[in-house]
Amino acid sequence: MKIKATNIEGCFELYPTVFNDERGYFFESYNKVTFENLSGLKVDFVQDNQSFSKRGVLRGLHFQRGIYQQAKLVRVIKGEIEDVVVDIRKDSPTFGQYFKTVLSAENNKQIFVPKGCAHGFLVLSEEAFFNYKCDNYYNKESEGGILYNDVDLNIPWSISDSELIISDKDQVLPRFKDISAL
Repeated sequence: MKIKATNIEGCFELYPTVFNDERGYFFESYNKVTFENLSGLKVDFVQDNQSFSKRGVLRGLHFQRGIYQQAKLVRVIKGEIEDVVVDIRKDSPTFGQYFKTVLSAENNKQIFVPKGCAHGFLVLSEEAFFNYKCDNYYNKESEGGILYNDVDLNIPWSISDSELIISDKDQVLPRFKDISAL
């Protein structure tokens, strides 16, 4: 596995070593010791989640507040998505910045999203299966979010607004300037 820092403090891209042969492929998607040695972070993942979405579905930008903040390790097991991480940690040197990349079943890349960051993704393929590990349990009362098309963040999504499929809840999230920084 290789690991590469992004422009967001504590956010990493992970590239597994893939072994291909005539039968298919194999790779280790997560190894606690390897991850901790390469990242310098101690993370104890306690929950795995998976979602299925169609082309044009945009989920996010979501986060958890307080003691329920979550670090996540995200990946795509089928399809392709555009993945976005926004730093909302007031004391972070990268506060207010975002990182955007493409995750797919083809590139097997993963993103480590640190606590104190909002996260979202847009499905680029006809469908996508998205899987992620969390280091804390979900708590409905602690959930928060930022509007996907916030003018101050100015995230250039790869699909036009007219083609996006967004939940009613995500369409009325507050702007970045109106959230309480973590």
